[in-house]
Amino acid sequence: MCESRSSDALIETPPTLWERIVCGVIIAMMTGALIGPVFAPLQEETPVLRLVWLPAYAAIFAMTLYRIDRLWRAWPAAIAVALLVGLTFASRYWSIDYETTSRRVIALAISGVFALYLGAVFRGPHLPRLLMHTTLIMAVGSLVMVVAFPAIGVHQADNAGLWRGLWYEKNQMGAVMVIGATASAACLASPDPRRLLPAIALLLSSVLVLATQSKTSLLCLVVGLAFVGGFWSLRRGGAAFSVVAIWCAVVVAALGLWTWETHSVAVLEALGKDPSLTGRTEIWDALMRKVADKPWTGYGYGAFWGRAGESVPADWVRKETQWPVPNAHNGWIDLLVQLGWPGAILVGTLMALTAVVTLLRAMGSGLREGWWALGFLAAFFVLSLSESILLAHQGLPWVLFMAVLTRAVLPSPAPGPAPLVEKRRRAYQTGSRIAAQYRYGSHRRAFPVR
Repeated sequence: MCESRSSDALIETPPTLWERIVCGVIIAMMTGALIGPVFAPLQEETPVLRLVWLPAYAAIFAMTLYRIDRLWRAWPAAIAVALLVGLTFASRYWSIDYETTSRRVIALAISGVFALYLGAVFRGPHLPRLLMHTTLIMAVGSLVMVVAFPAIGVHQADNAGLWRGLWYEKNQMGAVMVIGATASAACLASPDPRRLLPAIALLLSSVLVLATQSKTSLLCLVVGLAFVGGFWSLRRGGAAFSVVAIWCAVVVAALGLWTWETHSVAVLEALGKDPSLTGRTEIWDALMRKVADKPWTGYGYGAFWGRAGESVPADWVRKETQWPVPNAHNGWIDLLVQLGWPGAILVGTLMALTAVVTLLRAMGSGLREGWWALGFLAAFFVLSLSESILLAHQGLPWVLFMAVLTRAVLPSPAPGPAPLVEKRRRAYQTGSRIAAQYRYGSHRRAFPVR
């Protein structure tokens, strides 16, 4: 458990080994690694899949009680979680699928509690290091699947030949590996002298992102690593270098926006994408017409995308696009069809506040965690434009976002107690100084006789 030096500062003690192991397992479960393809090969909710989550929920509540002395300090983040859960709970009363909404609200609340726990307990460099270790294990597992069990690890029909590792889709593996690569880069940028494992994890995660050939994941990888590397360069380069680097970044960003606005079709074709983004623009147009029918309420949290024949508005979108659309492929539009504009505005406000507070605090303490939070937030925002990850009831990116929010509102931790090796080194140095004082007769000045 943690102790406090004062009412405003926490002594940062590392999480215990058993906490790191349990959290690593839950994080892997939230990515859907192997569990989904094994227990729900058709990507549907099954009773077995729900039972698999019961031990994870029990572990989350046990760890929360164990660390309750830390979690209560994160009350602003708890209020944010309560607002989000409250809005989704209220949507039951106008949901087109009352049972699904009720069930997923419970899962969302438990995920929120886990996010509060991660943010409050895994402070400083401990969270990116946990993510690095967990994703490295999943990356190795994905390589095993690709080589030994290609029927699972490699796409066989659509996207044939592309790697998907432990997951249903290549985009899922790409998103997870982006999280791992950003965390690994942050560990490399931190003062921690252990460099070999982060370098291996960064290389392997990046290779797996390339193997998916997911353009969205590749863009997220570039953005996340650019933020971590950019802030690392600013800190090491001095004032003059910082000014030049910021000026160059602004110019490049402006050129990028101008290029996109004037030559977006050419850019998409150069990336191997058609102007409709593989039919996504057609999906978005159809969905926005359904949003216009219920702009302030939506169709209920988690209720829109029912199976064929179970959701009238979803069936209408699938008929119009001539494709069995599983989701909006855009987090913000998915929020609109579920909760209307109130949900999108609330989530957008939380993201903006989290980004501002994290940036301000990173100026002083970002070096300790290698600016992981900034890199993750940048990649998270880009991913939200292409994948339905916002307010996911069991999604790792959303949980990590809420964990970043929790870390942002907590008081800055005080340095923790020195490790045993460091204590011995200091004791040795102190003993050497005392011995030298006696050797040269200065002990009489240092220790006067009374």
